[in-house]
Amino acid sequence: MATAWSESMLQLVRKMNNFYSPGSSRARCLRFEVADRHVGWILPEMVSILKNFPDVFDPPKDGAISLSSSLDSHAKRSEVMDGVLQTLRRNDALTCLKGWREEKYDVMARYCDPPLMSMERSATSLFGVKRYGVHINGYSRSDDGELRMWLARRSATKQTYPGLLDNLAAGGLAAGMSIGDTAVKECEEEACIPAAIAKKARPISTVSYTYEGEEGVFPESQFVFDLELPADFQPRVGDGEVQEFYFLPIDKVKELLVSDDFKPNCALVVLDFLIRHSCIDPDTEPYYQEFVEGLHQNL
Repeated sequence: MATAWSESMLQLVRKMNNFYSPGSSRARCLRFEVADRHVGWILPEMVSILKNFPDVFDPPKDGAISLSSSLDSHAKRSEVMDGVLQTLRRNDALTCLKGWREEKYDVMARYCDPPLMSMERSATSLFGVKRYGVHINGYSRSDDGELRMWLARRSATKQTYPGLLDNLAAGGLAAGMSIGDTAVKECEEEACIPAAIAKKARPISTVSYTYEGEEGVFPESQFVFDLELPADFQPRVGDGEVQEFYFLPIDKVKELLVSDDFKPNCALVVLDFLIRHSCIDPDTEPYYQEFVEGLHQNL
């Protein structure tokens, strides 16, 4: 028998994968191709905008828009794409570019492939290119063995999801940064966790999903780390991206996951943690299989 919590969690998992749902824009999207590699999805509304840059984008063909083949290197593609995005930013035509980050993301068909170019982070959804991040679950066990998790509350001034609950530390994977170094960096910057402790975080999983919204398509994969902190350790607010930390029992964490108080993709990362640590049981959770599938979608 499904509980109210189970139903709410299933709705969240489906929401974060709504690009695959019936009625999504997926059937109307054009593939975005660079050097003959499919690297993203472009919503139909973007097509008319990209036609204003005929030297950069080839006309739509066979369901795809391609970056011009004359742009034959990482440097050329990155420079020209930046010029396009700066122009669109000045025209104030696209909401997502108002959150310009001055942070570049690599663009490639698969994570293991050499990057074909880099692109401003805030623009990635316009082209539906894959975004990668690093999320760290912080937890400890009490003397009696009870599992508890550390959660962070995002700053009220964050550009996205201000004031919502988040993982202990997390951040996007910037161009040129390794996954492990990003994990240590985010732990140090956001939670004042010394590198000697942060380096004990174990890469344990990935959580992947694709959703669409007003600002485009978001295929995302988070590299997930588990960090067991000393029982007497307390994270502290660091770079201002977090306003407070909480150390909570698992039942309270589960309750918060399905509230409007949690950043949605971070809730999926915590759900993955709960499954891996046997806090959710397949004999008692009717949607166990749906949860696992929804956390590990092909991008």
